Amino acid sequence: MFIVRWILGRIILILNFIFAPKKRKRPQDEQSKIDAETKLLALYEYKACPFCVKVRRAMRRQGLNIETLDAKQDDHKTRLVSQGGHAKVPCLRIEENGETRWMYESSDIINYLDKRFA
Repeated sequence: MFIVRWILGRIILILNFIFAPKKRKRPQDEQSKIDAETKLLALYEYKACPFCVKVRRAMRRQGLNIETLDAKQDDHKTRLVSQGGHAKVPCLRIEENGETRWMYESSDIINYLDKRFA
């Protein structure tokens, strides 16, 4: 099963590379403002997870520079479980008004990004 998942993961990554969406172009001052806002966001992910790829593609389409963290690394996984509550990806860590929220569903994450940055 590991080999099948590894092969499928590589196929997903190759297709994502080949058919990558175009990055949204904004004026420099507007992009700088959005970059400052995205400093408070982080996406916990697995590189070959299809739902994580879906979220990364949405981020690219909107031209968002959100930090991505590999949830397979022990320190990131520990933080995801201890603070977020689940070892599930994709997970968007949102820091607003001194509070931290953890959003887990890819569709919810994309809807949040669309509403906040569209």
